Amino acid sequence: MYKIIFIDIDGTLRNDQKKTTERTKNAIHKVTEKGIYVVICSGRPGEYVEEVSKEALASSIIISCNGGEIYDYRKKETIYMHDLEKEEVIKLWNLAEKYDTQIIIISNGKRYVRKQTDDQTDIFLEQPIEKFVMDHPVTQCVFSSLELERIRNIKEEINNIKHIEVVNLSKCLVDDKLPKEKPFYLDITRNGTSKGKAIKKLCEYLKINLKDSIAIGDSFNDLTMFETVGHSVAMGNAPEDIKKIVDEVTDTNNEDGVAKVLEKLNEEGD
Repeated sequence: MYKIIFIDIDGTLRNDQKKTTERTKNAIHKVTEKGIYVVICSGRPGEYVEEVSKEALASSIIISCNGGEIYDYRKKETIYMHDLEKEEVIKLWNLAEKYDTQIIIISNGKRYVRKQTDDQTDIFLEQPIEKFVMDHPVTQCVFSSLELERIRNIKEEINNIKHIEVVNLSKCLVDDKLPKEKPFYLDITRNGTSKGKAIKKLCEYLKINLKDSIAIGDSFNDLTMFETVGHSVAMGNAPEDIKKIVDEVTDTNNEDGVAKVLEKLNEEGD
């Protein structure tokens, strides 16, 4: 019997309307009632992941920033954090200024931005970046632009910065054949950060064997999840390269693919 299930958000848990369906919520609720952890595991900031987790009726432990932080929002306890070095954050900020591009800095679950946005949850960073990093641990930086070439140029320059890596990016930057969906983005974390590593840390913390874990996802930043867990499931909307390496492929995020996986688990457990 599986003891813990890790679920990505975008393109996985939620449909294209950014909604978690009632069918999926019901399936998650039935799984958690059996004592199985359902952990939302995303590249999004902590506060965002927490809200999605609550709305989906999942467990109170979340993994955010592509594995940069594990947090239990019921206990208000940080279980694990792998933050960027201050010098690297400053270099990334300067790179955003060089290309006049938006950069989003994730610290303590909040989003701090270089350019003001219409999103009321974004905090416009007015103080110098050098001062900000002295008091704020940064788990992830995100470059975002409507211009693909700017993101490509930034990606090239990032290769020259030590101790960081691109852990997630627009799918079209990996495969030119895929749709060019705007805005284009790059998720940057400290070297060694991954969803897979966070899963290992959490399973150790909860004393759960990795063979008793499942991961459900749809994108390239989910690969380390798939490599780590006992059973890997790709969504029907995942790229073909991802579908080839998983144990199972479910339906798409618009066809309640996650709910169907969980419902099957519920039937097997009855």
